[in-house]
Amino acid sequence: MKTYEGANVRNVAVVGHSHSGKTSLVSALLYTAGATQRLGRVDDGSTVTDYDEEEVTRQMTISAALAHVEWGKCKVNLIDTPGFNMFIHEAELAMPSVDAAMVVVDAVSGVQVVTEKIWAFADTHAMPRVIVCTRMDRERADFERCMESLTSTFGRTAVPVQLPIGSEKNFKGVIDLVKMKAYIYEMGGNGKAKVEEIPADMAAQAKAAHEALVELVAEGDDELMSEFFDTGTIAEEHIIHGIHNAIRDDKLFPVLFASGLGNMGTDEVLDFIVDYMPTAVERGTVSAKGPDNDPVERKVSDSEPVSLFVFKTVSDPFSGRISYFKVVSGVLKNDATVQNFTRNTSEKFAHLSIMQGKNAVAVNELHAGDIGAVAKLKETLTGDSLGDKGSPITFAAITLPEPAITFAIEPKTRADEDKIGTGVHKLMEEDAMLRFFRDPQTKDFLIAGTGQQHIEVVVSKLKKRYHAEVVLKAPKVPYRETIRGFADVQGRHKKQSGGHGQFGDCKIKMEPLARGGNFEFVNDIFGGAIPKNFIPAVEKGIVEAAARGFLAGYPVVDFKVTLYDGSYHDVDSNELSFKTAGRIAFRKAMELAKPTLLEPIMQVEITVPDEFAGGIMGDLNSRRGRIQGMENKGGNTIVKAHVPMAEMLTYGTDLTSMTQGRGSFNMEMDHYDIVPQLQQEKIVAAAKATGGAEEEEEE
Repeated sequence: MKTYEGANVRNVAVVGHSHSGKTSLVSALLYTAGATQRLGRVDDGSTVTDYDEEEVTRQMTISAALAHVEWGKCKVNLIDTPGFNMFIHEAELAMPSVDAAMVVVDAVSGVQVVTEKIWAFADTHAMPRVIVCTRMDRERADFERCMESLTSTFGRTAVPVQLPIGSEKNFKGVIDLVKMKAYIYEMGGNGKAKVEEIPADMAAQAKAAHEALVELVAEGDDELMSEFFDTGTIAEEHIIHGIHNAIRDDKLFPVLFASGLGNMGTDEVLDFIVDYMPTAVERGTVSAKGPDNDPVERKVSDSEPVSLFVFKTVSDPFSGRISYFKVVSGVLKNDATVQNFTRNTSEKFAHLSIMQGKNAVAVNELHAGDIGAVAKLKETLTGDSLGDKGSPITFAAITLPEPAITFAIEPKTRADEDKIGTGVHKLMEEDAMLRFFRDPQTKDFLIAGTGQQHIEVVVSKLKKRYHAEVVLKAPKVPYRETIRGFADVQGRHKKQSGGHGQFGDCKIKMEPLARGGNFEFVNDIFGGAIPKNFIPAVEKGIVEAAARGFLAGYPVVDFKVTLYDGSYHDVDSNELSFKTAGRIAFRKAMELAKPTLLEPIMQVEITVPDEFAGGIMGDLNSRRGRIQGMENKGGNTIVKAHVPMAEMLTYGTDLTSMTQGRGSFNMEMDHYDIVPQLQQEKIVAAAKATGGAEEEEEE
């Protein structure tokens, strides 16, 4: 593989809504450039970037994948990203490693909800963008309707630099509005166009579109504006330069037209990337942190010390851990030893490579701005910064939201039990949105992700890759118990059975604490009514009894106990006796102190297209939710609410059903609140039926 300097490298993330044609377009670009020998298809699992078994089976992109082409003396790195709502965090994680985004829009459906989300990601990262309207050969594909959708969502700076020739089954090419030439293709051909004059019936439309483009490009550049007023037009080379600068500065979002499956317009897409999109070194500098956490700027240049950022990790059963990285500065050579500044360890980069889907292509060196991969690093994970030991630098990692849904996970057999931990932790290395932990209260092993389908994919990977079969169950809701009243009771334990007996006697007051107060024990004994060495035993008895619960077997929290009196026997009293007395006193106090159940309340944020907002509000009310606020943003409604966890266990599936898959949500634990009486009675009854409630202690 030829070595490319940063000025001849283009890094592009291919992003957009699911099933908009991203993977098919990438496959066509690879075929047109000669990187592959056949035009891969999603339907038959032959694309380069959807190579994982789960992706082939489900016919959808689940994880970001890297490919590259050589075109016009340049190397183009393409990152094919998922467009399904549950996996779009992969698209955001790819943003720091690229210098531009290719936003793929279905010419039939127009702008969809995930397209808008990813556009917002690009805005956050000030990412230059080009829009490609794909599937122009599909039934109901329409240029006017697609452009209307784009301009109404993204504004007038989404401007066509091409016009499609024909539509649906009659789509046969594009008109380049800069060069004012027509490019005609053969359906399913090699992607190389025949250059012709603009068809006579489209000449007027092309002239008007050319003038509109020239006017918009001239708006942001004083020199071009002056040329436009003097001559009424702008020279072709000046238009190219003007569009390039406008794209780089986020002032213009050009629109192109293509068909991935038909391999039409793809050579023009590649030409556009090379001629118009920013080079890998054009960003100039990257903001980072120095050794003392002070802000620094690192120039994207070969002359700077080596530094790189790991943006993705893949756990391969055969190759081990594969790290994908962006060389921010310097020249990284094969077998180089670099420092991991995030983990303070040293790593050797043996077998440096670039990826073509799942296949690694060996290279000797990578220059500033390029993207590469290396296998079997010891400690390095996604988000780490590495580089020359003498020039420490740390690049900012993407902060992702917390997972939205949690399931309990159980091994099917004892043999599976040993494999689960290893398999899940390897999957967590490559999936930044996956969590695995044990609930200290319910003792369940929990697995958390972005949605039910996300978790199902993880379970399938566990089985196929690591031969660990598991059963998914809804997690137990971690209810708690507390009190709302005051109690003053005596706990007395006396047992005589020949020889030494048992005797413990304590008097306590119990009262509620503010939510989150947990437990407070006050020793108010005077005059030696209970010897000092027995007082911790009383507290221990109360703590143990509280952990077992009173109403339904859930831990009791947010209460205060004051030990103020008692009595003892010189011979029969011991720690066990007073511990038992403490348990008896606790249970008596609970009977009088108005015990009640608490449930976890989640802070939920739901994003849905405006037309579904009313139905979502009604559904939240039926789930005992309390609406905290609403916000309209780009055709979507964002609803914030507090909802009991018990009502949200199946929400991912329900939201998909209610919004035709166009809604998304995330939630996190917010606080505990009292369970309404009707629900409380059902929970207590269910606990007693399964033996969850504690039996009465014998005195």
